[in-house]
Amino acid sequence: MIKLFYDTETTGVNYKMHSIHQLAGIIEVNGKVDKVFNLNIRPHPNAKIEPEALKIAGVTKEQIMAYPAFDVAFKQFKVMLGNYVDPYNPKDKMHLVGFNNRGFDDFFLRVWFELNGDQFIGSWFWNDTLDVLVLASQYLLERRVNMPSFKLKRVAKEVGVTVEEDKLHEAGYDVYLTREIYRIVTGLEIEL
Repeated sequence: MIKLFYDTETTGVNYKMHSIHQLAGIIEVNGKVDKVFNLNIRPHPNAKIEPEALKIAGVTKEQIMAYPAFDVAFKQFKVMLGNYVDPYNPKDKMHLVGFNNRGFDDFFLRVWFELNGDQFIGSWFWNDTLDVLVLASQYLLERRVNMPSFKLKRVAKEVGVTVEEDKLHEAGYDVYLTREIYRIVTGLEIEL
């Protein structure tokens, strides 16, 4: 079984007008980390860039505009996926796993595929993505009333994962936290 734990950083919150500028992930094969990656992506040429979104991610417009072109990064991503999945075999796909990905990252990822002329994201990934926010909701049901928020940082701390706050909103670090939370709330690892 192959899981792709992933996170995106974007130029804003609306997938119809903003764009991915960072895509990071951990590819896990049968429970073991096989690859860790971090793609910096120049936003789509028509994307709106919100200064507030860049500030949260700790990058500047000048930095993201120097990243590899939108389509170049996409080709690199697909080559990497091809090392794990045969897109022509309907039984050979990855499970996408993220934190609040069903309400955010999945939309941006799908649009990234479409803007690169690829309508076949379903050839690589199962459609029923796993959202660690939802899994953690069940796990923390009794404690939720005492939690001030249900953001990645708060959930990680609540289940005992040490959080380095200065690293938050960097996609690679957020993916690491997501995977740690997943391992605890699914029982693959004991809560600290």
